[in-house]
Amino acid sequence: MLKQAKNFSASNLSIICIGIVLIFIASNTNWGKNKWQNTIESDAKGYYAYNPAIFIYHDLNFQFFREIEQEKYYQEHLFVDYRSFLDEGVVNKYYAGTALAQMPFFLIAHGIAHLTDYDADGYSKIYMQFINIAAIFYCLFGLIFLNKTLNFYSIKEFSKVLISIIAVFGTNLFIYTIAEPGMSHVYSFAFVSLFIYLGHLFYHKKRQNALPLMGLVLGLICLIRPVNGLIIFSLFFVSGLNPIEFFKFTFKPIVKILFALLLFSLVAGIQPLIYYISIDTFWVNSYQDEGFNFLSPHFIDILISYKKGLFLYTPIYLVSFVGLIYLKKENILKSIYWVLFFLLITYIFSSWWMWFYGGSFSSRVYVEFIPLFMILLAIALERIPKGLFRLSFITFCFLLVVLCQIQSYQYRYYILHYSEMTQEKYWDVFLSLPNH
Repeated sequence: MLKQAKNFSASNLSIICIGIVLIFIASNTNWGKNKWQNTIESDAKGYYAYNPAIFIYHDLNFQFFREIEQEKYYQEHLFVDYRSFLDEGVVNKYYAGTALAQMPFFLIAHGIAHLTDYDADGYSKIYMQFINIAAIFYCLFGLIFLNKTLNFYSIKEFSKVLISIIAVFGTNLFIYTIAEPGMSHVYSFAFVSLFIYLGHLFYHKKRQNALPLMGLVLGLICLIRPVNGLIIFSLFFVSGLNPIEFFKFTFKPIVKILFALLLFSLVAGIQPLIYYISIDTFWVNSYQDEGFNFLSPHFIDILISYKKGLFLYTPIYLVSFVGLIYLKKENILKSIYWVLFFLLITYIFSSWWMWFYGGSFSSRVYVEFIPLFMILLAIALERIPKGLFRLSFITFCFLLVVLCQIQSYQYRYYILHYSEMTQEKYWDVFLSLPNH
């Protein structure tokens, strides 16, 4: 009992408190009146649709779309057809990983719907509330494993508490947990956080049994959003080994590697299986004409533009780079690997045909990689000399948390336009809040 009490640290308590705050905010902003009807919008409708398709309508061609989206719950400003009409047949444009993560919560909601007066159609209020709950659960799940990962960097409790607060309220993770909980990003954040923790166990604790789990988790990451499979390249940073040592160490337990590949294939293979069941072919390009243009990346725009710049709307990402100064002193290879990984994902993300990723707050594609930024920020918080300089740095970070919350509020109430911001519009509404 004493040992358990000792393990229940301040950082763990802070995660519980964050969970309570998030539930309070979600219940007050999303569950009253008809606000729950806005829980899944845009891409989120496609991510979610697999669960009602499988468990209620038994229809992976999504013919129930007309009854639900166009008739029963029709809202003109939220109408989205997530289906792709291909020569082979009709499929969901989006991948099934987010629905798989949401599935336990969907099934609980479905059970409650059958026991109460809610329509058991997959789209009534109880289902939407449990999507909110699912997003909060995975946000906290990610924080727990981020917290565990920070132990590998000798981060003290006070800094870990600060990191948990900053990760949620100082980045766009907040928006994709509370305001847009049906989007894939908070679920990716959770599994990326777990993957990075398992990587540290493997490379620094020599836990070979972590490898099969890493394969399983990587499969989930790719099933949610295939491009996030890039996280595998972060293992160079996680290990801190030179390339030759990295490959020797990684592939030494070859049996474990093969088992990891098998588990990865079984999970990632769920998507081809769904396609085969629905249209008799294992793979199609559900995004059709949408794709990457690697010869014309918007590298600068995705980071600092007024339209959707990561560092402009969520500047704590940029501040985390301070940690590279201290990381370089401790392990120069890790600092180089981190920068190279950041450049890689930024190049890939900025090469997407719609580099600003539609209606979104900040650059939403970085949410899943928050654990890597928070590791740097934690190193900075821990290593900066104590005294006035450290106090000033912490104060500055929390001012940026306040700024992020103001801009998140502006985004939710359409003061910041979801896709058409300009320099003039940005400064015209800077820090302004509605009068209601």
